[in-house]
Amino acid sequence: MTALRPERETGASYGDQPYGGSSALGETAYLPPLPPIDEETVALRIPDPPPISASAATAAPSGTGTPGGGRAARRKAAKRRGGRHGGTPETAPSETTAPGRQLSRVEARRRERLRKPSPAVMASRAIGEVFITTGVLMLLFVTYQLWWTNVRAHAQAGQEASSLQQDWASGKRAPGVFAPGQGFAILHIPKLDVVAPIAEGVSNKKVLDKGMVGHYGEGALKTAMPQDKTGNFGLAAHRNTHGEPFRYINKLVAGDSVVVETQDEYFVYKVTSMLPVTAPSNVSVLDPIPKGSGFTKPGRYITLTTCTPEFTSKYRLIVWGKMVEERPRSKGKPDALVE
Repeated sequence: MTALRPERETGASYGDQPYGGSSALGETAYLPPLPPIDEETVALRIPDPPPISASAATAAPSGTGTPGGGRAARRKAAKRRGGRHGGTPETAPSETTAPGRQLSRVEARRRERLRKPSPAVMASRAIGEVFITTGVLMLLFVTYQLWWTNVRAHAQAGQEASSLQQDWASGKRAPGVFAPGQGFAILHIPKLDVVAPIAEGVSNKKVLDKGMVGHYGEGALKTAMPQDKTGNFGLAAHRNTHGEPFRYINKLVAGDSVVVETQDEYFVYKVTSMLPVTAPSNVSVLDPIPKGSGFTKPGRYITLTTCTPEFTSKYRLIVWGKMVEERPRSKGKPDALVE
């Protein structure tokens, strides 16, 4: 068996013999195994290839023998960097502009265009503002019509009724012909808790819009007064807004009381019939013997007129009544106001 032997005492080493040669003893010498390579002590080694940077890779693409490539390659690289003459690529400014770098005029103009809203956006904003403004104005108008007109009309009507009663107590007013807009009586509808002054005429501005009940006492629509021995005492009032004294007269039924209070007397009427819908031009409901009322002969009647349906003025609602009692104020209030 062949094995490794130590060197001869003569001091010959493996370096004195060629690899694979014979020793002085004529025996075959085996090459001992090489020690492992120590990375730190090896003097010569093939260096690793240097890393290729992004700019170098762009300037000298693989497959070209020249570091910067040919003219075509340089032109392509220039286009990637932003154009042949250093322009900015068509991307968003935030993607190409490095922090702290001053923008060029082209970049600044492009960024300003991006910030500026388009015509469509500006138009939609304007339309939205118009809708919002219109909605606010409509809300204010509805609030004025449904709430504020009632508040103001109730105040005016209450003041007029109080003034009437004070004048009656002091004797300043007397029955007779009244000027348009002048109050002369007070209407009571106990079932509906209505107490409203009655003024001469049916003018919206002078009478009805102030929360008062108007008497048809002018021109072709002139009707009788309560103290007349025969005739039809015609009244009108708002059903909605401006105090709305006649809002619920559609709830009156036959037998309900309607009382007209004047300086000297109370006139008590009982509801007899109703016409739910009729045209505004049907003035025959105010005749001395009103058509459709069921009355067939002259008498002392009352007619209440208002608009219908609610919140419109397309048609008229009519309620008729017949006088059942004439009571002097000196005898006190009638039963209809005491109950």
